[in-house]
Amino acid sequence: MLYLLAQWLHFAGLANLIRYQSFRAGAALLTALTIGLIIGPRFILMLRSKQGKGQPIREDGPKTHLAKRGTPTMGGLMILISLVVSMLLWMDLKDPFVWACLAVTGGFGIIGFLDDYDKVTKRSHKGVSGKVRLLMEFAVAGVAAYIIVSHISTNLYVPFLSKRYIPLGFLYYPFAAFVMVGAGNAVNLTDGLDGLATMPVIIAAGAFAIIAYLTGRVDYATYLGIPHVPHAGELAILCAGIMGAGLGFLWFNAPPAAVFMGDTGSLALGGALGAIAVAAHAEIVLAIVGGLFVLEAASVIIQVFWFKRTGRRIFRMAPIHHHFEQKGWAESTVVIRFWIVSIVLALLGLSTLKLR
Repeated sequence: MLYLLAQWLHFAGLANLIRYQSFRAGAALLTALTIGLIIGPRFILMLRSKQGKGQPIREDGPKTHLAKRGTPTMGGLMILISLVVSMLLWMDLKDPFVWACLAVTGGFGIIGFLDDYDKVTKRSHKGVSGKVRLLMEFAVAGVAAYIIVSHISTNLYVPFLSKRYIPLGFLYYPFAAFVMVGAGNAVNLTDGLDGLATMPVIIAAGAFAIIAYLTGRVDYATYLGIPHVPHAGELAILCAGIMGAGLGFLWFNAPPAAVFMGDTGSLALGGALGAIAVAAHAEIVLAIVGGLFVLEAASVIIQVFWFKRTGRRIFRMAPIHHHFEQKGWAESTVVIRFWIVSIVLALLGLSTLKLR
């Protein structure tokens, strides 16, 4: 909105600052952070009054989690409000990537909200049927994939190799939708401890802010040997908004959490990262930067597969963060160590920009 206004003013005077994506990225971060901090206290009180007993806690989970009964969920709404307002204020609303990413973020957020609402009202941790939820997610991701792929190639670029890619053709559409759905659910599975998913999302968004900005600049993309995607730099502003909204939420989600983000937030944030990765042609890099999310999702898949085959478990409990809790690690220990892993993986993902 402000970009279009500045454009109408021909970027005269102070409006010239809005021309620069780096300035708008910083402004988006601060805007989302400020909104989150302002609305947080009243929003949490509202959630607590509406939900009563808060998010249902699994009886078969770590016993330390029983103390969290009564903590409200759906805090992801705070994140979405902060992020969407920031996006609409600072991003170029004529850019199709903006609307594709907004569709995934908002669409996945609505699906997560329905799941959270079902859990709270029925006092069950099961929520909406997994098949129904996946069907809705793929429908949203399919629309976003169509919008994005209409403006980029259908090549899958391989990191660490300069100008090497796999031409997927029509298969790129379902692949792009799978990346978004997979990212959304991977972040959702990670969101099991206070602050565990929030900070890795912030770290991944920071890494992709750099990747998107460089990908959108033809000079940097040519120098680094990475695919150039016109207008992808606009996604750096979205990444900055995710960071700001995440930091604002983390203020209240820090242990002991006053609110949980729920599926409303985790699905939306994961889907947004997936959409950004597709638009920036960095799908494989997302698996590196978001390696923690991949590990969490893989631990669940492996656990279920092995249990059905043998009747035994590989991990004491899945997702894997619960395995370490069951081994005696304190919740704060698991969270901070997983944050460290996220930082290392983000740096490794950024190294793919130069190591080619």
